[in-house]
Amino acid sequence: MHTISHYQDLISTYFSELHLNKEPKNLYQPIEYILHLGGKRMRPILTLMATEVFDVDCKKALAAATAIEVFHNFSLVHDDIMDDAPLRRGNETVHEKWNINTGILSGDAMLILAYQHFEEYEPKIFRELAKLFSKTALEVCEGQQYDVDFETRDDVTIAEYLKMIEYKTAVLVGAAMKMGAIVAETSDENANLIYDFGLNLGIAFQLQDDYLDAFGDPETFGKQVGGDIIENKKTYLYLKAIQYAKATDKEQLLHLFSIQPSENLDKINSVKELFNTTGASDATQTAIQTYTFKAFETLEEMNIGADKKEMLRVFGENLMSRNV
Repeated sequence: MHTISHYQDLISTYFSELHLNKEPKNLYQPIEYILHLGGKRMRPILTLMATEVFDVDCKKALAAATAIEVFHNFSLVHDDIMDDAPLRRGNETVHEKWNINTGILSGDAMLILAYQHFEEYEPKIFRELAKLFSKTALEVCEGQQYDVDFETRDDVTIAEYLKMIEYKTAVLVGAAMKMGAIVAETSDENANLIYDFGLNLGIAFQLQDDYLDAFGDPETFGKQVGGDIIENKKTYLYLKAIQYAKATDKEQLLHLFSIQPSENLDKINSVKELFNTTGASDATQTAIQTYTFKAFETLEEMNIGADKKEMLRVFGENLMSRNV
């Protein structure tokens, strides 16, 4: 197997050579723009890595990895419209740089382009990839709808929130890894285990993203820090704070989250202080570790070499301690 940096370089080179010089330009230029903003590209890296975990050249999975990344970016374009987000990866979002209609249409085109990458595979592998992709894409939409529904509900439970982030974020991480297994034509057991590894890692990843949204460094995070607080999003941090808060703190938190979305620095700082004093910040860090270790447990059941298990474990540990 190769190093993570090797997979990153491979993906970066592949995307740098991916040009969509087509007409109409106002459809394809926004797609090129979002794809070339870079980002962590964690999902395609996982697809390549999973392929080599099962002793197949990772380059065979480049098309599947690209499909995953194009789909992920499609979802970001539409999510940013729904959230009215001004920044993505430290740059203007597509709908801010162009307009909302362009963002919707270019996003739609990206979904179709993602599917087209599977056409590079023979029928049996194509069928398995497309079946997994369709299931995952629908789950991502379901997760997004849960997220939207939660904005107007005051009775969201932690179990419901975890289900939402599983669908909205984690299933795509699991699918990215399973696609590598499908391309490698490993056993169904191995493919399902590496899916579970990715799923639990994806939940940990999203919980870490929630944490960084509140407590991350604006210079490295790439998104607007405090965005979830501004939008009154009922994240794991918020739900744990409500669960743990004394009556007066709970009343203050509920009041702060009744304020209509605005970039109010006092509100952001007050909410962050409550996250800390109630113990919600520590509980979120513990949950991140719990799901990361659940991912590691699946490695023990996988029929792969110890060196490959260790590499996957290190990747998970690095995600858990990231600050971007």
